[in-house]
Amino acid sequence: MNIKIEELLSALNKKEEEKQKNTVLWVLAVIGAVAAIAGIAFAVYHFFAPDYLEDFEEDFDDDFDDYFEDEEEKPE
Repeated sequence: MNIKIEELLSALNKKEEEKQKNTVLWVLAVIGAVAAIAGIAFAVYHFFAPDYLEDFEEDFDDDFDDYFEDEEEKPE
């Protein structure tokens, strides 16, 4: 009779351990899914967002070139 009780207790402990493992797996799955969605959202945003810095650099380069061209034209 003690053997059957011990077997039942060990079976219950195994079930509890499996529940804990399943809970950990579910938590990791949810975190992974959220991270994947965030990564996709960032990639889509980065792809569709206008690049204002590129326009600024082009304008700056144009102004910079104009400044030096003006200096070269004035040999006086």
